[in-house]
Amino acid sequence: MSDEKSTNSADEGSADATDERRFDTSSSTGSASGTTERSRGERREPVPSNRFVTDRRVTLAATFVVAFCSIAYELVYSELLTVFFGGTVLRYSITIGLYMFSLGVGSVLSAQLGEPESNFLRTEVYLAIAGPAGAMAIVAVNSLPAMTFSGKGQLVLALSHVPILVVGVLSGFEVPLLTDLVEDREGTVFASLGRLYPRRIVRGVLGVFFAVGEPDERSFSEVLGVDYLGSLAGTVVYALLLYPRFGLVVSVFALGLVNAVAALAFAAWTFSGSAFTLSRPTTGRWRTVLVVGLLLTGSYAGLVAHPNAVDRAVTTTYLERTIEGEFPAGTADVRARSYDTTPYQTVLTYERDLEGHAGTETCLHLDQALQLCDRWVDSYHSGLVDVPMSTFDDPSSVNVLLVGGGDYIAVDHLREYNASVDQVDLDGEFLEMAREREFFRQYNDDAYEYDRLNTTTEDAFTYMQGTDETYDLVLLDVPGVRNDETLSLYSTEFYTLLREHLTDDGLVVTWTYTKGNHPSHHKAYTNTVREAGFDRYLPYYVFDDLDGDDELEAGERFYILSDGPTPEPALERAESDYIREYADTFDEWQWWTIPRYRGVDPNSVLHPNYDIIVDY
Repeated sequence: MSDEKSTNSADEGSADATDERRFDTSSSTGSASGTTERSRGERREPVPSNRFVTDRRVTLAATFVVAFCSIAYELVYSELLTVFFGGTVLRYSITIGLYMFSLGVGSVLSAQLGEPESNFLRTEVYLAIAGPAGAMAIVAVNSLPAMTFSGKGQLVLALSHVPILVVGVLSGFEVPLLTDLVEDREGTVFASLGRLYPRRIVRGVLGVFFAVGEPDERSFSEVLGVDYLGSLAGTVVYALLLYPRFGLVVSVFALGLVNAVAALAFAAWTFSGSAFTLSRPTTGRWRTVLVVGLLLTGSYAGLVAHPNAVDRAVTTTYLERTIEGEFPAGTADVRARSYDTTPYQTVLTYERDLEGHAGTETCLHLDQALQLCDRWVDSYHSGLVDVPMSTFDDPSSVNVLLVGGGDYIAVDHLREYNASVDQVDLDGEFLEMAREREFFRQYNDDAYEYDRLNTTTEDAFTYMQGTDETYDLVLLDVPGVRNDETLSLYSTEFYTLLREHLTDDGLVVTWTYTKGNHPSHHKAYTNTVREAGFDRYLPYYVFDDLDGDDELEAGERFYILSDGPTPEPALERAESDYIREYADTFDEWQWWTIPRYRGVDPNSVLHPNYDIIVDY
């Protein structure tokens, strides 16, 4: 503790012993009611009691805000790291661990800090800068140009975690600084609230397990209590309000705005009037910090006032660069057409020009996964729908469950067979988007109006647990397993539910990642499906002219899964122009026994196998 912050018996009554940075001694009464003793080996000079309470309330409010914003910043970082590196449990666990560690580092380093008022204000301003800047740094580091060098992956991963440490260390300064500012428990907001609970009962219960005594006058426990309360509020507000409404990008600027406003409020309230005497150099530093705070407040307020524009500008720029990075440098040009966020996913439509591909094609991305491009949208849905539908003698009698398919394109294909369709999709906003926007309507032909369609907006796993319906055909038109959020749709439990809701001759159809490109995923997925009770599969590709050079290339890969019947598609029954034109591209149909790979665990909800996640 610095000499400026303590007094001793030798000079207790002198003017030099007065903490001139904080209190004007001319306003001190020197009475017992205005004097506070601290039990940490030091004593403060008398202060005006009316100003004392006011300062305490402001300081505790600032404590709440700092904790609120700090924990919310870490949640933003965790989600960003999950987006870039996958593994939700791993990312959140590491973030929490690093954050707690850096809080401890900041607390230790705070022993070197003097001027608690000045340094607390600076901490608020620095957090207002570091919080949003950290999020943008994570995005920037993961958007590096498509270059390769030894250790690039490890370097990017390490740099992406630096913002966690920066925010954590700054937040660690908070409690020690605020403890120096909050001098007295009596008369505080929390002391007043303390009279509302049955103290005798509480002390009696505590006395069963602990040795209880009379409460001391230390402010540490009060500051820490407000700090924890702010952390709770930050997690709840972020999860229920900020992230669902604004997404990651705008949320982090909103948190920066709260930090900046709190810094200005703290400065204006605490240092207004004549209660403090500041030296000229100190006054100059304060002015600089306040100017920065004002600039941050204005900038963040402008960004938060236009959330859609900000989110679109940052996210589409990142996504454009990321998609281009999937191809060799200089061979792809990507331009976003529309960008939207729903409570469950990001929806990006874009135009792309690829070297060696004739013309421009328009594509759809959901989160990190490519869903369709107009050059192969028909071949994909013909493979998903028309090939398996051709295995049924009377397609109009088929009861179909469509999992996903929120663009209604698969429904349009099923309508050609007059089949009964139950569709379950989690994202109601995306379903509405597909009903209203021309990009989707050009492919689905208003199939949402099909009179034999029943659409349920619900999680597919939950739906399968609650329904008693059985199906002749289940079509899985679901996103790829690119992160933890879709793990349940690739689990043993989910495929077991599917099998249990099949009729005796029922089939499950899904697109799949190829074995050659994703061997780890293939092994985990295969063992998962086999563990769920399926023992045979019929594999096939669809072929199309993917690059416009009048040559056919292999497109999507599909599996038909069964635990009993092994029907052969009769493509002449398919109601598809694509199938009629390209029927001769399909190989001879052959059912195979689903293999089992030794040493590879199936993916389970309770025991996930993260090898099933595809990261490319």
